[in-house]
Amino acid sequence: MTPTRLGAVGYLNARPLVYGLDRSSRFTIRYDTPSECARVLHDGSIDVGLIPSIEYLRGGPYRIAPDLAIASRGPVASVSLYATKAMADVRSIAVDTSSRTSVALVRVLYARLFGIQPAIDARGPDLADMLAHSDAALIIGDNALFLSHRQSDLRPEARGPRPEAGPRPADLRPEPRGLRPEVEKIDLGEAWTTMTGLPFVYACWVGRPGALDAAGVDRLQRARTAGLANIDAIARDSFPASRRQQAIGAAYLRDNIKYHLGDEERAGLELFFRYAAEIGVVPTADALRFY
Repeated sequence: MTPTRLGAVGYLNARPLVYGLDRSSRFTIRYDTPSECARVLHDGSIDVGLIPSIEYLRGGPYRIAPDLAIASRGPVASVSLYATKAMADVRSIAVDTSSRTSVALVRVLYARLFGIQPAIDARGPDLADMLAHSDAALIIGDNALFLSHRQSDLRPEARGPRPEAGPRPADLRPEPRGLRPEVEKIDLGEAWTTMTGLPFVYACWVGRPGALDAAGVDRLQRARTAGLANIDAIARDSFPASRRQQAIGAAYLRDNIKYHLGDEERAGLELFFRYAAEIGVVPTADALRFY
């Protein structure tokens, strides 16, 4: 049997979903950024990819592996917006385009929650540089996770007291940890759940019809089960030189990231697709179809 070609993401939050798959004769696996993983699925270089959820609507026709996702309900800790102004006054946002779902989520939130229409500037994930050129910056993945746990080298000038950002919930203005006081951190997973009451789905296993059979889906689900049973080992292997990073990583995988695609996650994903279509991020919000 020809192995199924999987494309996965190299971020920490993806590792429980691929636990042990590199030893499976059923699959071959390559690792990329989320956006690159989507690109190689779209061009046929892989059969199934752990792609940003918004990319389900940008290729295909595709199917989703059931009950498997990278999701959050509330704070996600690894997808954050950093602003030097109150959100009502933000006119430009620098974005790390490694994950197209996170960029789409920013666009949905600034349209529906913050009521602004900022210019978007694509830049590498260097927060100081991003904030030197824009009012706010989107940082994702391991960069965002560990930025919240260390002293930042931000360089924007202090701008004095910020005006209130309008009628948004107070709990979307958490005290930043490790950031200079003129920079406000907004966790986008928390913002989404506060706005909708639903989880947010960042990524899922997606492929063309027939790329996975029932046994293949079962193998992916068993990898997830094994990964969740070995969180501490995953954190140790990911950060062998730092016990502090191991502890942060393990807590993040246990407390922030959810790996099931249940009814509420599906509802959150469908709502995100509808909102994204309404503001023109994608042409249409197609129905979810599963293997």
